[in-house]
Amino acid sequence: MQLKNGTNRFLGSLDRSRRVVLPMVACTAVLTGAASGWLMTDPVLTPPPVQTAPASITQTEPDWDAPSFNGRPVRPSRTVRMLVTAYSPDARSCGAFADGITASGYSVKTNGMRLVAADTTLLPFGTMLSIPGYDDGYIVPVLDRGGAIKGDHLDVLFPTHGQALQWGVRHLDVTIWEYADGKPNDFKSIY
Repeated sequence: MQLKNGTNRFLGSLDRSRRVVLPMVACTAVLTGAASGWLMTDPVLTPPPVQTAPASITQTEPDWDAPSFNGRPVRPSRTVRMLVTAYSPDARSCGAFADGITASGYSVKTNGMRLVAADTTLLPFGTMLSIPGYDDGYIVPVLDRGGAIKGDHLDVLFPTHGQALQWGVRHLDVTIWEYADGKPNDFKSIY
């Protein structure tokens, strides 16, 4: 296939009938233009128009190592010393509320079963936390609350009761995160 600028670009492989077989990802990107921005014309690929930044704007490479949550950049807001216990989504931890649904209305399987119960008068649903020793320190959301979870007390979710017991009781410095893009936390509770 030849591009308008005269260079050749081969996007797939040839099958026995000498038809070009495009990989599914490339095919989707080329047909929709969503991922690549390339437009398909027969038989020429037309690149999207080049946009240049005004001289007053300095373009920089994106910071791929910057922390993010739900695809948005985040920054630490504050660190709080908290009592951190653990629970599991069964009757031994949740009693009559062991239905697999959190107090915010989301399934306990949300975020790969990595979520936190907190006092939602202090840390509302959707608050982002990182807890040393839990989920390798990744950011996890507050999606649940419990009758015994008051004040500076968190309960982290584990898939099994045994894993929750193994966590035990810990006093940890927990980091509370906020979105760094200037937009509000758009978390929506289902209930």
